[in-house]
Amino acid sequence: MSSVSRFLTSRWGPILTGAIVGVLAPLLVRMGNPGNMGICMVCFDRDIAGALGLHRASAVQYIRPEIIGCLLGALVAALIFREFKPRTGSAPIVRFFLGMFAVFGALVFLGCPWRAYLRLAGGDWTAIFGILGLIGGIGLGIVFLRTGFSLGRSRSAPKALGWIMPAVMVTLLVLLLAAPQFGRDASGNLTGPIFFSEKGPGSQHAPWIIAIVVGLVIGFLAQRSRFCTVGAVRDMVMTRDSHLLNGVIALIVVAFITNLVLGQFHSGFENQPVAQTNEWWNFGGMVLAGLAFTLAGGCPGRQLFLSGEGDGDAAIFVIGMIVGAGFAHNFTMASSTAGPGAFGPAAVLVGLAICIVLGLTMREAKA
Repeated sequence: MSSVSRFLTSRWGPILTGAIVGVLAPLLVRMGNPGNMGICMVCFDRDIAGALGLHRASAVQYIRPEIIGCLLGALVAALIFREFKPRTGSAPIVRFFLGMFAVFGALVFLGCPWRAYLRLAGGDWTAIFGILGLIGGIGLGIVFLRTGFSLGRSRSAPKALGWIMPAVMVTLLVLLLAAPQFGRDASGNLTGPIFFSEKGPGSQHAPWIIAIVVGLVIGFLAQRSRFCTVGAVRDMVMTRDSHLLNGVIALIVVAFITNLVLGQFHSGFENQPVAQTNEWWNFGGMVLAGLAFTLAGGCPGRQLFLSGEGDGDAAIFVIGMIVGAGFAHNFTMASSTAGPGAFGPAAVLVGLAICIVLGLTMREAKA
């Protein structure tokens, strides 16, 4: 086991993780997930929010087993290698709202950084504008990091805190399998408490057992390799360290090859699955997402994996993403294939303004 750990924590670890994601994500699409959405941390949190009734966009409601598997896989790795260390106290309320703003921006683009790269690997050229926006947002976040931005230090916490998010994931798995319903209202509509899409992206999913196994594998590898799609750019710019960036490149290259083999590569700007073609707001949405992720310390996948290690602050960020996804649809911020939602551009501008204020004002208190 020690040799496995040394390999995964070496420079080859992120490359292996990215390559495996590059294979598994297109395979999940082949087995039923929406196009170019084998893995999307934000879209899948959005689907979970819908399944729990936090929004009523009927096309995007499903408890995604991949999210459950990713967190539990990271938990297993942390327990095996003695890195399960519950901690909290690093500006949790700020992290909650950063999670919300990150989702607002990502749902204007229609995807997290993981999906942006997978969309590119599938031939969706509209992803280019999102990736450029992501880099721009990370760059802005780096400016704040270099001028002293800090959310403060976390501190050790009781073991029980670290088990809360794993318990939440197990509960979600039970709800996925049981799919409880309290009947129908007077109009014949299901009254919940769990809602599953009958059409649209939420109705498209790989078999749950395959999806959760894929999540477990990705979570385990990513926890060990520290794989992070935002940290890859941040580290390259700040320290010229390509350690994580190599993993992202591996993801894109291997996903491209896998899509070619599976006949899933379809290049162009138009008629791409679950995508919108407004380049300005694809760019702007991911500027906000990239900035929020950078200020919080990592991409949505990294936040999920840290939650599996017992990091309560990362868990708050993840909960902020789920709640934010509910708000994004209830307040018409999320985009559709027809273009940005009515209040999506406004949400991006307001989110950017608030994140910039946080970047300028959040400093670690001196003792």
